[in-house]
Amino acid sequence: MNILSKNGGDSVGVIHNTQGVHGIAVAGPVGKGYTTNGRAGTCTVFDLKNFMVMATIKVGQNPDATFYDDFSKKVFVFNGKSSDATIIDPTTDQVLSTIPLGGKPEAGVSDGKGKIYVNIEDTGEIVCFDSGTFKILSRYKLKGGEEPSGLAIDRATSRLFTVCANKVMIILDAKTGNHIATLPIGDGSDGVVFDPVTKMAYSSNGEGTITAVKEVSADKFIVQETIRSEPGARTIALDPLTHNLFLPTASFEKSTDATQRPKRVSGTFRVLEFGK
Repeated sequence: MNILSKNGGDSVGVIHNTQGVHGIAVAGPVGKGYTTNGRAGTCTVFDLKNFMVMATIKVGQNPDATFYDDFSKKVFVFNGKSSDATIIDPTTDQVLSTIPLGGKPEAGVSDGKGKIYVNIEDTGEIVCFDSGTFKILSRYKLKGGEEPSGLAIDRATSRLFTVCANKVMIILDAKTGNHIATLPIGDGSDGVVFDPVTKMAYSSNGEGTITAVKEVSADKFIVQETIRSEPGARTIALDPLTHNLFLPTASFEKSTDATQRPKRVSGTFRVLEFGK
């Protein structure tokens, strides 16, 4: 895993032996970061100040998305092949629980009040569970959405934003699961973020676009613009201070096999930054 300065993009650190790394969680209050190592079935714990490896934690099979929940003070890891979630106490780096989810989890978010929501890709639903008891509370079936991946939340209005493989963003009421809106997005999205200040949701689409969705009110959403990015830029991060967006990508070799991902060209990895 490469660590870059957001001011200019200089490399400031490297975390080695993160086999099949997928996601990164930053637990700021305890000064630690966590990588999910898909091929190894582990999380690497590293110090946020000097980037030294502190521990390796065994989790589920093919860990993918992860995040630190500021409410429960726990790290949540979503394991694709074992269809479960691993909950880690970042003060001790011990596994507190493993929650069966009934399908392949993708991204997860917290409502900031004790509930965790996670997309289930192969069943087309969102599962909600309690961050304290680890009990599943509800399952929301996505109507018109296939293979959900990225997930974001507006905590103020209790709105969930999920992006799906069939090129739609579905917006749900987090409290009830009621369908609020379905909006078109670009092809190949694997990420979405929500800016609570500007009330904008951004879908990163692998085709080379970003779909910007404006929350006009809790029940009204519009596609405000389509921003040109680069092919392969399908995951996204938001800087809450500058409101800038960051998307990683690379150049790819031409492929005639539509069933296989094209190979990346060595030395072309880059992070794109977007701002007003």
